[in-house]
Amino acid sequence: MNILWLQASGCGGCTMSLLCAEDPNLFDTLSGAGLRFLWHPGLSLETGAEARAILAAAEAGEVALDILAVEGAIARGPRGTGRFQMLSGTGRSMLDWLRSLAPMAENVVAVGTCATYGGVTTAGGNPSDAVGVQYDGAHPGGALPAGFRARSGLPVINVAGCPTHPGWVTETLLMLAAGTLGPEDLDAFGRPLFYAQHLVHHGCPKNEFYEYKASAIEPGEMGCMMENLGCIGTQAVGDCNIRPWNGEGSCTRGNYPCINCTAPEFEEPRHAFGETPKIAGIPVGLPTDMPKAWFMALASLSKAATPARIATNATADRIETPPTLRKPKGRR
Repeated sequence: MNILWLQASGCGGCTMSLLCAEDPNLFDTLSGAGLRFLWHPGLSLETGAEARAILAAAEAGEVALDILAVEGAIARGPRGTGRFQMLSGTGRSMLDWLRSLAPMAENVVAVGTCATYGGVTTAGGNPSDAVGVQYDGAHPGGALPAGFRARSGLPVINVAGCPTHPGWVTETLLMLAAGTLGPEDLDAFGRPLFYAQHLVHHGCPKNEFYEYKASAIEPGEMGCMMENLGCIGTQAVGDCNIRPWNGEGSCTRGNYPCINCTAPEFEEPRHAFGETPKIAGIPVGLPTDMPKAWFMALASLSKAATPARIATNATADRIETPPTLRKPKGRR
């Protein structure tokens, strides 16, 4: 099966993340499933006339276009022409190429939050009038209309994340190759449920601190970052702490708050990413499915019951008070 990969308005970070796929690596994973890059601007050898010939053949239907993958937002400016971003050497805009190739594809995959919903590319007033492939922020209808369906009958598959996890991309591609990804496997924003049915909170190494509402105050401290440092992992979809990057990394594991990068419009939260907005001292954003009154009652009880060890370690940058181990009964 052929994958044609376009890089639009973005930093290229999702390709860099994808190259971190391991055990097996990206290319062994794809080849083992019968997948290959028809063309990728950063990974393929073809350039210039050779690349243009591949694009022309795909557009004409002369070569099978099984998966069209798009990385980066699509610039529509100026005035809907898309000419703020041209596909070099073709004389045509990325917007034009997308709208021409998408109907030829068996499936269309948007890779990363810029491609899915517009992402960081649209922040700061969005001077290039950039949008996602099939979404404009949280609203259906982007570079492609809301009613677009690929030849498989599926809408654009939105593998959101900034950058997206390499495992989310490879698993999506493998499911498409196996024919096991259907509309019932996508959430309301087109994200694959295999990762979107989880919260970043699941498996977070700070969960012991969260349970007692033992909060970090300054960046780098070990405590939960929800109360003071802007972490919204209890509301953000993703299995980041269940299958970490490179087997061990995630934002919260690195003492950085989750900023909900898999969500539409995460890029402009209207407050600093590292700060928790509050009203009367109560965080505005509370855990998914948790009534505010219940949360506040539980938080008060948890804080009152916080062991001294957890309270001490929460505002430290390393473990200062280790757990006290009890000797088994009957031994001296």
